[in-house]
Amino acid sequence: MDILFVNGSVFDGRRYRPGWSVAVRSGRILAAGPDVASLRDARTEVVDLGSGLLQPGFVDAHIHPVQGGLERARCDLSPVWGRRTTLATISAYAEAHPEADWILGGGWHQPDYPGGAPLSSDLDTAVADRPAFLVNADHHSAWVNSRALAVAGVDARTPDPADGRIERAADGSPTGTLHEGAMDLVGRLVPPTTHEEQVAALLDAQAYLHSLGITGWQDAILGDYANLTDATPAYVELARAGLLTARVNGALWWRRDLGAEQISALVERRDALQFPRLRAGSVKIMQDGVAENFTAGMLDPYYDGCGCRTANAGLSFVDPVALRQHVTALDAAGFQVHVHAIGDRAVREALDAFEAARLANGATDLRHHIAHLQVVHPADIGRFAALDVTANMQALWAVYEPQMLDLTIPFLGPERSGWQYPFGDLARSGARLAAGSDWPVSSPDPLAAVQVAVNRHTGDGCYEAFLPEQALDLSTALAAYTSGSAWLNHADDTGRIEPGLLADLVVLDRDPFRAPVDEIGQARVTATYIEGVRVFGP
Repeated sequence: MDILFVNGSVFDGRRYRPGWSVAVRSGRILAAGPDVASLRDARTEVVDLGSGLLQPGFVDAHIHPVQGGLERARCDLSPVWGRRTTLATISAYAEAHPEADWILGGGWHQPDYPGGAPLSSDLDTAVADRPAFLVNADHHSAWVNSRALAVAGVDARTPDPADGRIERAADGSPTGTLHEGAMDLVGRLVPPTTHEEQVAALLDAQAYLHSLGITGWQDAILGDYANLTDATPAYVELARAGLLTARVNGALWWRRDLGAEQISALVERRDALQFPRLRAGSVKIMQDGVAENFTAGMLDPYYDGCGCRTANAGLSFVDPVALRQHVTALDAAGFQVHVHAIGDRAVREALDAFEAARLANGATDLRHHIAHLQVVHPADIGRFAALDVTANMQALWAVYEPQMLDLTIPFLGPERSGWQYPFGDLARSGARLAAGSDWPVSSPDPLAAVQVAVNRHTGDGCYEAFLPEQALDLSTALAAYTSGSAWLNHADDTGRIEPGLLADLVVLDRDPFRAPVDEIGQARVTATYIEGVRVFGP
């Protein structure tokens, strides 16, 4: 026997097992139970859990690691709050990087600016000599300075693209924030990220994610998107060199400027990406935007700041009729389909598409899923289980915080605001649950997300619980982030602690099942193993 984990408890991916031990041999679980210690021999490495918890590795079902790694290496605004501090951070970065032709990075927070839309005139005070292009935390908007607007030729006469919007002054001139497809008006001129930068970003991200107990993920966009070049070659280089330690399923990007003619190329890409720890069996379709910039697709229009209905019900990036046809064709071609849907109309359009595919092709084991699920109409809750569509949760967002209070609830209105992130209703309906972070949109820390999933608050004491009736119990939340996401990724020999399965394991410094539920987020990862090999820890 290679490793024996003792003196703690086990969460096996579905159930809590107090007092269990786990034995590992040749990268797989040899045994798990209360009497495993008897298997110890002279060559066994004994890991004392110290009253902590052993569990399967976390699997992030919706994440952008290369983007996250790049932001960590560029002008990273994600840890910074407040207009003045953000501008000071940008100014310091620009001063420290005189060689950069463009100032790139992101992570700024919409609540720091009136209407969630910062101004180019403000950004000019931090950097005026070079163009600046900084995406916000959710990557659905970009803040640009006057130099960038001038270089791109964006002015009052520039029309909004069909899939985006330019923030404008009363005279029609752009004020510095570009939403959704409008980001490309400037982003197309951003110098492409080099292959070497992507490889370095992926290596950095992988090490960071392992430190959080993440052993696998679904990369939610493999392809050219916005100003980001396809990260697939970076993954391939690491896979061929044996440096890709995580298990990765890539979601190939569905170009919304094309239709069914792209499916043959997607099949070719999928067939070429077949490595022991890298595959690309999924296709990502972004059906709408986000609620904060009023591009999430809603069944009824948004309210304005005065509580009156507007004429804007958001966007459907793919025509709903075409979406049903495309999802049916992708299903027939053997692809899992991964849909971004924030608004209740977008969620319904995605469910309608999966229903059409099921009627045309019959039931499959492709494990389709819808990510984000911010607003779900109550009539659609039961359809997830009926259609075997997994609810891919980003639980960390289900809290009261400035963005929710200032930029979301007033414009959704009271009824729809109560339909947000209905994880409890989905679980009670029998829907399959998976979990992810959408990093770098938000923190990739799974324990922080589990804290919110169980408590509907972050534990910092600033706000009360957000729709607490939608909370999950700890076992259900951990299962979503382990066995649920592993199943979603077709990584069927991971995500659970059972004899014969791969030893992708995480050690926590405490047992959250024995602590108050509002202290879950205080747990920390002390060691991460993939096939019994330690990839993080002492």
